[in-house]
Amino acid sequence: MTGLRAAVTVHRRIADIGRHDWESCGARDDFGANPFVAFDFLDCLEEAGCAVERTGWAPRHLAVHAEDGSVAAVMPLYLKSHSQGEYIFDHAWADAYERAGGRYYPKLVAASPFSPVTGPRLMVRQDIDLREGCARLLDGALTLCERSGVGSLGVNFLRADEWRFLGDQGLLLRQNQQYHWLNAGYVGFDDFLGALSSGRRKTIRRERRDAVAGLQIECLTGRALTEAHWDAFFGFYMDTGSRKWGQPYLNRRFFSLLGERMADRVLLVMARRGERWIAGALNLIGGDCLYGRNWGCVEDVPFLHFELCYYQAIEFAIGRGLARVEAGAQGQHKIARGYLPTPVYSAHYIADPALRGPVARFLDQERQAVQGEMDWLAEEYSPFRQSSP
Repeated sequence: MTGLRAAVTVHRRIADIGRHDWESCGARDDFGANPFVAFDFLDCLEEAGCAVERTGWAPRHLAVHAEDGSVAAVMPLYLKSHSQGEYIFDHAWADAYERAGGRYYPKLVAASPFSPVTGPRLMVRQDIDLREGCARLLDGALTLCERSGVGSLGVNFLRADEWRFLGDQGLLLRQNQQYHWLNAGYVGFDDFLGALSSGRRKTIRRERRDAVAGLQIECLTGRALTEAHWDAFFGFYMDTGSRKWGQPYLNRRFFSLLGERMADRVLLVMARRGERWIAGALNLIGGDCLYGRNWGCVEDVPFLHFELCYYQAIEFAIGRGLARVEAGAQGQHKIARGYLPTPVYSAHYIADPALRGPVARFLDQERQAVQGEMDWLAEEYSPFRQSSP
């Protein structure tokens, strides 16, 4: 094993670390297969001006160095002036703390911006002791908190092994849930339907039939993607984002950069009526997972959201032999479409004991409640037949 030295550096652009060093740290196990911590994805967000200081996502990426000076471990880290775009909701903590006279912002967040997607946050090169590399990254993040006068660190949507490690280091542990589809070795969509109850099979077939009536559906990836497709999709994204959040997080430049640098990892599912695109869903392709991210439309068609975001994703995953589909945050309606409750994790450091104590007690209760709800939903609302996996 290569040894580590004390040096931990802070970088305000991922480009300052460099593609080779970043990806080398992401190559352990299946880390490199996750597109949301890929160098290109994070660099596109920065180059497009989406994840930058002006938007409240100021990069403070950490790099731990080996004895020979090379980069041995990295953490995607941001100085945040708000809690938007994280999908791990701490607004109540912030409000309570500031009403009591505290200063909650700025804070540090280790995450992939605007992406409620589980992935590595403590990325250590293969020839480096994993536990030591993770410990150095955590020490670096906590030191940055102290030197910057920052009162909290959140590590969002991290892997379960990282979550347990950070809990051992004294961070507060939080559990939430999403809804994921798991591939039980299906040979086609009809095979998947065969695992469902008869009522759910009939409903899904009807939804799919009604959704595509009079429409053409195209699944685009790689060289098939054009700027015309991105123009249309950005229109859908802006319309949906403006109605939901007031200000969408991503700009048009980001989608062009994504198409230039990561086209083979993009799946864009688009619906067309005649010559006019009316709806689309953006997915990114991982090593064993399809990640659903953004959806939008300019025409309201019943069940089209389910078709583009859920059913087309399942078909693609089966065709590619992918193990699962992660369809984003929230949405109990996904259960009826075969997406079952799955835990997602975050870990939190809070410097002030006056806030840390109440949050710790809240999280203890929340974890139990979340797990209880997941068990109840899976038992009471699962669409699968009793004998199905």
